[in-house]
Amino acid sequence: MKASEIRAKFLGYFERNGHKIIRSSSLIPSDDPTLLFTNAGMVQFKRIFTGDEASAFRRATTSQKCLRISGKHNDLENVGETARHHTFFEMLGNFSFGDYFKKEACRFGWEFLTEHMNLDVDRLYVTVFKEDEEAYEIWRGMGIPERRLYRMDEKSNYWAMGDTGPQGPCSELIYDQGAGVGCGRASCDIHCDCDRHLELWNLVFMQFNKDENGGISPLPRPSIDTGMGLERIAAVVQGVHSNYDTDLFRAIIRRGEKLAGLKYGANNKSDTSLRVIADHARATVFLIADGELPSNSVRGYVLRRIMRRAARHGKLIGISKPFLFEVADAVIDEMKDAYPEIAERRDYIKKVALAEEERFLATLDRGMAIYQDEAKKARAAAKKTLPGHAVFRLYDTFGFPSDLTRILAREDGLDIDLNGFETEMEAQRERARSSSDISAALGADRRDLGDIRIIGEKVGATRFEGYNATSLRSAIAALQVGGSETGEASGEGTPVLVFAKATPFYAESGGQVGDKGRISGKGFEIEVRDTFKATPELFAHDGVIKSGKARVGDEADFIVDMKRRAATARNHTATHLLQAALRETLGAHVHQRGSKVEPDRFRFDFSHLSAMTAEEIDKVEDRVNEKIRENIPVEKIEMRHDEAVKRGALALFGEKYGEFVRMIQVDGWSRELCGGTHVDRSGDIGYFKIVSEGAIGSGERRIVGLTGEGAIAYMRRREQALLEAADTLKEGEPLALPDRVRKLQDEIKKLRKDLQQARSSKSPGADPMSNVKELDGVKVLASRVEADDVNQFREISDRMMERLGNGVVVIGAEIGGKANLIVKVSRELTDKIKAGDLINQLAPIIGGKGGGRPDMAQAGGPHVEKLDEVIRTAHALQLRKASY
Repeated sequence: MKASEIRAKFLGYFERNGHKIIRSSSLIPSDDPTLLFTNAGMVQFKRIFTGDEASAFRRATTSQKCLRISGKHNDLENVGETARHHTFFEMLGNFSFGDYFKKEACRFGWEFLTEHMNLDVDRLYVTVFKEDEEAYEIWRGMGIPERRLYRMDEKSNYWAMGDTGPQGPCSELIYDQGAGVGCGRASCDIHCDCDRHLELWNLVFMQFNKDENGGISPLPRPSIDTGMGLERIAAVVQGVHSNYDTDLFRAIIRRGEKLAGLKYGANNKSDTSLRVIADHARATVFLIADGELPSNSVRGYVLRRIMRRAARHGKLIGISKPFLFEVADAVIDEMKDAYPEIAERRDYIKKVALAEEERFLATLDRGMAIYQDEAKKARAAAKKTLPGHAVFRLYDTFGFPSDLTRILAREDGLDIDLNGFETEMEAQRERARSSSDISAALGADRRDLGDIRIIGEKVGATRFEGYNATSLRSAIAALQVGGSETGEASGEGTPVLVFAKATPFYAESGGQVGDKGRISGKGFEIEVRDTFKATPELFAHDGVIKSGKARVGDEADFIVDMKRRAATARNHTATHLLQAALRETLGAHVHQRGSKVEPDRFRFDFSHLSAMTAEEIDKVEDRVNEKIRENIPVEKIEMRHDEAVKRGALALFGEKYGEFVRMIQVDGWSRELCGGTHVDRSGDIGYFKIVSEGAIGSGERRIVGLTGEGAIAYMRRREQALLEAADTLKEGEPLALPDRVRKLQDEIKKLRKDLQQARSSKSPGADPMSNVKELDGVKVLASRVEADDVNQFREISDRMMERLGNGVVVIGAEIGGKANLIVKVSRELTDKIKAGDLINQLAPIIGGKGGGRPDMAQAGGPHVEKLDEVIRTAHALQLRKASY
C-alpha cells in the first residue's frame, strides 16, 4: 500500500466517522509566537483546545505538515544516521473538541490499524498512563490481553500543552517489528530502547487544566488529540524497517543516486549522505513553499542549516556542483498530489535552492581552508577542542552552522567549544540589539490589557459592520482604564479602551492599520486614536476622553474618520493590483510576504530573488495605472475557502483562514483572500506610484507606494527638486540634467586622474613598476601610494594590475589617519595564490586584519608608520600555501 493510499484511507475513515477533513496548516505557525514551526497536528487547533477560539465543527482529521529540529524532539545530526529521524514529516491525526472521548478514540485507533491497515493484532501492544484506570479498563473491555497492555509512567504517557493549560494522560499503540529487528535479546519488550517495538500512534486524552498556581482541575469539555507519523505507518505496512525504504523516499533517493553516480545500499557512509539529502530536500521544499527563505533570522537560519548540511553531504559523495534544486524536483513530483502548492511554486523553490547552494559553495572552500588551519593549530597544541571564536568565525564569515563544524571536527577526532561559540553569538546579538530601535518600538506599542479574557467573555465576539457603514449607534459594552475594567471613564485626556458588541471601526489586521474616529454619546465624546484586536474576536477602540463621562451601557454613535478610511482603502486595493502586476511581470513565484497599509502610503513585501530593473518597475506601475483607468468594479465576495482556492484566489503565507472567506476580485485579473476595506471601483484609486524598491532579506523585496493625492503630492515634490537642481547648475531645461551631470562626473574623474599623476611625478623614482620583483617565479609589485579616499585607492590598484599584467600587486596608503592595504592577484594565478592568504600575512604588521575575494583583498589598521615595513615584507611573502 502506497503512502498516498494510507493518507487517503486515514482521512476517509475518519470522515465516514463524522470528522471534518481540515487541510494542513502552514509549517510557519500563524498565531503562535511560542513555536518556530508547526511540529504536531494539534498546533492549528491550539486556540480551540484552550477555549480562546470557537470551532464550527466538533470532530476533525488532518494530515499535517510538520517540522522538528531541536530540543527533545530531534537532533539534526541524527537525521540520516537512524531509521526514523527526520526534519520534515507528516502527522496523521484525529481530534475531538469536547465531543467523543477515550472509548471512541481507542476504538477508532484499534479499528483503523487492524481492519484498514490489516496489521497483525498479535504484534500490537498498548500502553496507558499508570494512574489511568479508565483507559486501562476500556482496552481490557475491547479484548486486549493484559500481557499486551502496559502501564507507563508520566514521562512517557502524560502530555501537557505547556506549564499551564490543557493536559492529560496518553495511550500509545505499539507495533512489534519482530525478533529480527533491534537488540535481538530474548528479554526484549516495549521497555527496551531498541527499534523493535515501534510507537505508531499516540492518543492524548485532554481532561485536565493546570492553572498558574499548579492546581489541576477537570476540563469542562474533555477533548482528544492524536498523532501518527505517516512515515512510520508506511514503513510497517510496506514491510520495511526504515522510513527511508518507503515509497515516500525511494524516488528522492534515486535522484540523489543518479547525481552522485552511486548505488544506495552499497556503502553505509554514502547511504547516510543520500538519506540526509532526501530528508533535507523535503524540508527545503516545504519550508520555501510555505514562505520561509534561507537567512540569518531564526527560522531562516534553520532552513539555511538544513540546506547547507545537505550541500555538505553532497560534497562528501562527490557531487561538486549545485544539486539540491534537482532533488527538490523529485520531492515535488512525489508529493504534489497531496500538496499542490509545491507544484505551483516549483520554479521559485528551485531558484531559491539554487541561489542558496551557489552562495554556500562559493564560501565552502575558503571556509574549509580556515577550518583546516584551526584544526591544525589545535592538533599542534595537543588540544582536542576547536575554540569557540574559531567556530563563530566559520559561522559568521563563511556561513558554517556550528553543527557542520562539529561534524568536520568529529571526522578529525576533535570536539568544538560550544559554550565559547554561544558566548560569541550572544555578544553579536547584544551588538545587534544595541544598534537597533526595534525593541524600543515594540515596547512602545505594548498596551496594558489586564485580564482581557473577562471582558471577552462578557462582551463576546465583536460584530464588524464597517464593510457597509462608517457610522452606527451601539451601546458601550465595557470600558478599561489603565488595564482595569471600569464602569465609567471621565476626565479630559484620560486614555480609555472602549468595547462594543458591534462597530464600524476596522481593527488592525492583515497589514491594514486600524481606523480612527470618534465615539459620541449624551454628555461625552471620545477621540478614537486606533482600533485593534484585544483577542482574535474582540475589537478594542483605543481612545482618549475629550469631554464628559462615558458609562457602560451608554448608547453612542461610533463614527469612523471617513477621509482616512477612504485613503487607506485606496492603498489597500492598490496592493492587490500591485501583486497581480508583479506576478504578471516577474513570474508566478511572487507572493506577498507582508504589508503595511496606511492612509498616506503602503509598503508591500514580496518574494523575489533579485532587484527589479527600472524597466520592470515601469512595467508594473504602468499595468496598475492601466487597471485604475479602466475603472473596474472591485467585487467583495463571501464564499467557502475551497471554492476561493479553486478560483485561483491568492492567500497570505502563514495566514490562518476559516471555512468561509472574503475574496476581493478585480476583473478576474486580481483575486485575493482579504478581510480589509477596499474601494468600490479601481478608478477610485486615482493614480499609483512606486517610490522605492529594495531588498529586506535574502529573496525578499519591499516596494513602498503611494496612491491618489499622496502620489500627486510626491510627483510635485520631485518636479520641484528637479527645477531647483536645474537652477543650481544653470540648466534651463530640467530634462537635460542627466547629460549635464554625466559631463560633470567625467570632468571630476579626469581631474582626479591628473591630480594622481601630478602627485606621482613629484616623487623620485615614482614609477611603481620600478618596485617589481620576482618571487617564486611570480612578479610582485609592492609600492606605497598617495590616495584621498578608498575609491581612489582601489582605482590605483586596478591601474597597477593593468600595467603589471600577470602577477601580484601590493599597495599601501594612509587614508584618514589610518593605514590601508590592498592585495590583488591576477585571475590566472588565483587557483594557486589567494589574495586573502597574502593579506593575512601583511595585515598584522599594521595592527589590523583583512579579507576579501581570491583575486582582491583589503585590510586596515592603526599603525601608519609600519606601511614601509609592509612594502618591504611584500617581497618576502609566502605566495603558495600548503595544500589542504
